[in-house]
Amino acid sequence: MTDAATTPGLLERLQAGPVICAEGYLFEFERRGYLQAGAFVPEVVLEHPDLVAQLHREFVHAGSDVVEAFTYYAHREKLRLIGKEHLLEEMNRQALTIAKQVATETGALFAGDICNTNVFVGDDASRRAVRAMFEEQVGWAAEAGADFVIGETFSWAEEAMIALEVIKAAGKPAVITLAIHQEPETRDGLSPEEACARLEDAGADVVGLNCIRGPETLLPLLRPIRERVTGHVAALPVPYRTRAEQPSFQSLRDPAYPDPPGGRPFPVALDPFVCTRYEIADFARAAADLGVTYLGVCCGAGPHHIRAMAEALGRTPPASRYTADMSKHAFLGTDPTLKPENREYVKVL
Repeated sequence: MTDAATTPGLLERLQAGPVICAEGYLFEFERRGYLQAGAFVPEVVLEHPDLVAQLHREFVHAGSDVVEAFTYYAHREKLRLIGKEHLLEEMNRQALTIAKQVATETGALFAGDICNTNVFVGDDASRRAVRAMFEEQVGWAAEAGADFVIGETFSWAEEAMIALEVIKAAGKPAVITLAIHQEPETRDGLSPEEACARLEDAGADVVGLNCIRGPETLLPLLRPIRERVTGHVAALPVPYRTRAEQPSFQSLRDPAYPDPPGGRPFPVALDPFVCTRYEIADFARAAADLGVTYLGVCCGAGPHHIRAMAEALGRTPPASRYTADMSKHAFLGTDPTLKPENREYVKVL
């Protein structure tokens, strides 16, 4: 157990060096068979809380500095779509309780989380609706004692601004990240750097990008952001090999398998595009060189990706004990004791 009164908060940790935040719980639980693709509602929080706690621990073991409550898509609109709106508060409070427990055990930061609502269209009715949803979730996160609140995957800069206003009204530090699709701008026509500058001016403690784009197509958007804003910058790509002609993971196409449901690999046939741990490490180094201080991996992330990111930043998380060492591989190894004439059992025989 750690003493919360003496544990550095988000801003103190950022002053000391980069902070890593593991995301991607939706995709990971879908792969494991505990969450349904489509609505992507995190019912696993209520059905298998032990598994959620274990995944939190695995990510911290791999190098995450943050335990992010699994409340992504646990908002009123998503639960309404599956007819389970009555579970809204229970699901959020349970997720926050699980995350807080693991954060306390491990000394990690404890983050609340809100995200895109998919109902925002820039009119007064949708503004009121999303604000009400954010106020519910942020209120529960504040009551749970979250160290900070993440507002993520916003395609609309204005929706991100509403999320920021609600988080700051609750008195919490705010990490706000935008999702940039095929066109390199927000849905309301702002460049990523302009949107991030406006969010920073409005009080966001960390601004940047997450989700949608993989390392290769997210990285070029980071330099203008870093040059425009003065504070901390975030970058959390999806671990998929997006390219200039297919810059988002929704736009990826697999010529070897042209007919998955819906005519595209997203979201459940993306396996051929998964980045290796080495590609994630390369991204982490490149982003850190640009001055990005809040790093992570979003939808599709596994603990091995987080470990690679941590090691690329010069860290040795507990999972580094098991980092690959091919020197002793039976056929690919370089250790001289692997040669038949040097093996003790061969000599005995």
